[in-house]
Amino acid sequence: MNTAGVFVIIPAYNEQQILRQTVVSLLGFGYTVVVVDDGSAVPQRNMLMGLPVAVLRHRINLGQGAALQTGMEYALQQGAAFIVHFDADGQHRPEDIASLVHPLQEGGCDVTLGSRFLTKESKVPSIKRLLIFSGRVLHLLYTGLWLTDAHNGLRAFTRQAAAWVRITENRMAHASEIIFLVQKHRLRFREVPVVITYSDYSRNKGQSAWNSIRIFFDLLLHKLFQ
Repeated sequence: MNTAGVFVIIPAYNEQQILRQTVVSLLGFGYTVVVVDDGSAVPQRNMLMGLPVAVLRHRINLGQGAALQTGMEYALQQGAAFIVHFDADGQHRPEDIASLVHPLQEGGCDVTLGSRFLTKESKVPSIKRLLIFSGRVLHLLYTGLWLTDAHNGLRAFTRQAAAWVRITENRMAHASEIIFLVQKHRLRFREVPVVITYSDYSRNKGQSAWNSIRIFFDLLLHKLFQ
């Protein structure tokens, strides 16, 4: 795959344990990597010394949605042809990016969404599976779209599609907002099989059930007052 113009955006908040390893794994594929430090207590730039990556920093913690929006704006300014969202905690595989970007390069769609349920390689914990199913129902109510995976952070956009996706939900509700914007602007999308690796670290960094409930009410208010 031609990696020219492919920008990978990594939102990072206090990811000292794994961030450098995640970035190094991406650099071997030739992607342009942009790390957005979302107000970490220790600047994430310190973990990335000597690596050819762009590091942007929020002075205060604004949330993952805001970090992704900052990264996308930067990538567009730098002439990105394709933009990929990639988590910092090591649960995504760099080799899956090619599967996401290829349909965009071929012109078959505008947005690709990673799905851990289109492959048997992802071993999804039972509680996580239940939360994701609840998220699928929420997406159906909020967007009218029935997806196989509700909150997978691995996704990709063409330059044109990224310009339409303006994230205003700063925190974790941004995942549902992105799907809403895809539908609103009639962007062509495709779900693509990807593998999620669950480590103790990524599990600890994941969403709690309470946070999922908060996301529901955030989206409900957004829907009522938009």
